[in-house]
Amino acid sequence: MLKRHLLAAGLLATLAAPQIAAAEMAEAITEPVTITFYNYNLASAGLGREATLGLIEEFMRRNPLVTVEPIAAPSNEVLSRVQADMVAGMQPDLAQLVFRDLIYAAKELGAEPLEDLAGEELAAHSVGMVPNGLALGEVEGKTYGLAYVFSTPVMFYNADLFRAAGLDPDQPPRTWEEVKDAGLAITKATGKHGFFPGAYGPIDGTFVYQAIVMSNGGKVRDGNTLTFADPAAAEAVAMLRDLMDSGAHARIDVGAHLDTFQSGNLGMFLWTSAVQNRLIKAAEGNFELRVAPMPAFGEKPTAPTNSGSALFLFSKEPEKQRAAWELMKFLTSEYAYNEITTKIGYLPLRPGMVEDPKWLKDWVEANPMIKPNLSQLERLTPNIAFPGPNYRQVENMMKEAMTEAVFGSGDPVETLKAAQERGQPLMPAE
Repeated sequence: MLKRHLLAAGLLATLAAPQIAAAEMAEAITEPVTITFYNYNLASAGLGREATLGLIEEFMRRNPLVTVEPIAAPSNEVLSRVQADMVAGMQPDLAQLVFRDLIYAAKELGAEPLEDLAGEELAAHSVGMVPNGLALGEVEGKTYGLAYVFSTPVMFYNADLFRAAGLDPDQPPRTWEEVKDAGLAITKATGKHGFFPGAYGPIDGTFVYQAIVMSNGGKVRDGNTLTFADPAAAEAVAMLRDLMDSGAHARIDVGAHLDTFQSGNLGMFLWTSAVQNRLIKAAEGNFELRVAPMPAFGEKPTAPTNSGSALFLFSKEPEKQRAAWELMKFLTSEYAYNEITTKIGYLPLRPGMVEDPKWLKDWVEANPMIKPNLSQLERLTPNIAFPGPNYRQVENMMKEAMTEAVFGSGDPVETLKAAQERGQPLMPAE
């Protein structure tokens, strides 16, 4: 496993694109121009793809001189596709990248700092956006990634299994102790699984894991020093191990959590609200689906981190820069977030839309399951990306150690410490 990550890290370093100085962005689009848009929502079947294609079509209708060439790639492959095309001499224009790639895209791939490219326009466009959402795409005080689609971890739960276990579905667990009690009750009464977080598999990223750690006052790194084995972070993972050992935490394939919940065989599922519409469809006629905020460590406030992605502008030609910037603005407009929130399930980066009858007010009232996610916006905590060319390798080492700490039989704290010691030499020097 480690050898594979070393090879992957080496490939990332090898493919790092040369930085090309950009000319000043054109003031307007006056001639036909074609831009590429690398997007991972397009690589998924269903609502995410359909809604994204609809947005691209609407943008081109409003901007008839611009042709957008969509390039679909899964979220864990889109960065490699962008790099490979750069090396092949096909300069990408706009890319949707996950937040784990933020620092690498800014420092190694030549993403444009938006303040330098479109300072006054960026300031005007940012009015009405939630500040801690905008901060998700910042590196050293400049915006390299314009926050696009994102969510926080929410607790989906099966109200029918709660009732069958003698639990009140109107009183979902508020703390991890209550999650343990509810999970054990569901397992004992129904034979179904109690609880599972989307924190382990290759498609889950680390946002749920980091949200749990930070809600206990821990963090995964401090500058270039790894801290995921420090007491507060390790205690959070040990809590998950305790849930596992007790039987409250399901011992299932880490890639099967969504299917397990959709089939009605899992009581509580902590994951991104991006799957909300999919779960609503799956639950219809099968079980009653409900949503609650993520659980807390006693009275400590939760620190919900973000899943999702930002938009990165890589164009170097003035006309293409203008077209890509116009697409960025459109995709983060009220119109776009109305489509993104209602059709996919992500949070609107413009919270004022929630109270605006022109946009989301009526829809939110008719779809109250979005409310727990909206309520966590004010406590939104950035999902921490790792610096340096080995960032993916370090992140994967941490995640594999966390998974082993929860699912394995060894001491969870020692498992994390060993991984932290192996990972620290791969971090950039202070």
